[in-house]
Amino acid sequence: MSRESAFIDRLREIATHPAARGLRDDAAVLGGLVLTHDMIVEGVHFLPHDPPEDVAWKLVATNLSDLAAKGARPVGALLGCGLGGADEDWDYMFLSGLKTACERFALPLLGGDTVSMPRGAPRTFGLTALGAGSPDAPARDGAGPDDILWVTGTIGDAGLGLAIAQGEDGPRALIDRYRRPEPRLEAGRAIAPLAHAMMDVSDGLLIDASRMAEASGVGLNMDLDAVPLSALAIGHAGEDRAARLRAATAGDDYELLFATPATAAEDILRLRQDLGLRITLVGRFRLWPGLSVHDVEGMVPLPRRLGYEHDRR
Repeated sequence: MSRESAFIDRLREIATHPAARGLRDDAAVLGGLVLTHDMIVEGVHFLPHDPPEDVAWKLVATNLSDLAAKGARPVGALLGCGLGGADEDWDYMFLSGLKTACERFALPLLGGDTVSMPRGAPRTFGLTALGAGSPDAPARDGAGPDDILWVTGTIGDAGLGLAIAQGEDGPRALIDRYRRPEPRLEAGRAIAPLAHAMMDVSDGLLIDASRMAEASGVGLNMDLDAVPLSALAIGHAGEDRAARLRAATAGDDYELLFATPATAAEDILRLRQDLGLRITLVGRFRLWPGLSVHDVEGMVPLPRRLGYEHDRR
């Protein structure tokens, strides 16, 4: 168990209000209000040389992705800034990017706090996003043994973009998928009434899908061949088993992962057409626990790590 997981387990002894959902979801639901808070840290969630405007965009987008996974509409945000270094130009460019992101997603900035970090400390930012939604917003633990699993968009572009940003050869267009994710707000609102469970893909498709299954008390069989890859990713990294496993474990996709009854498949396909968004069936839940993965060649041995895990021992 990671230190972070152990810490959250102890927090559950404190966070006993029903709105907290046992800290097993990515957002709290208090009546018709959906609340989420995410932090990003230099050297962990963004690279020191990432453009400050992109850092601000990612801070906003990752929080709004959590609202999207609850079918909520953004209504406001509180900002926390831990300012490191002495580069005021960096700070001003960050604020310019923040303004652009807030305007793009019609997100009012309502307040927050700023602190100066000790010399040499990494830049650290937090955002609390508030959304208007339903008290019945889909949690991650509602999947049933006969449900099917879907994902929006494409998977793996951000992981490739990170590698390219770190110096690997490849098309620079993929870097935008890492630095500037698009929260699926419209799709989330459309999907939520049909979903038994929903969350966003932040740490990797395989690990987040397994978390949904575990939280729901069911197992999951995933089709690796169905994992949706972009044409740009295929052109750069291929689409064989190794490439698909890399995509499915990379993280930073911020697509929506959701479970529905099989009878809702036609409705989801209609939504796909209405939204003009790729939505792909990637797995089926089952009664017995655990994750299994297959492709056209048969069962796929699970990789040592299914995705990104903070501070794993």
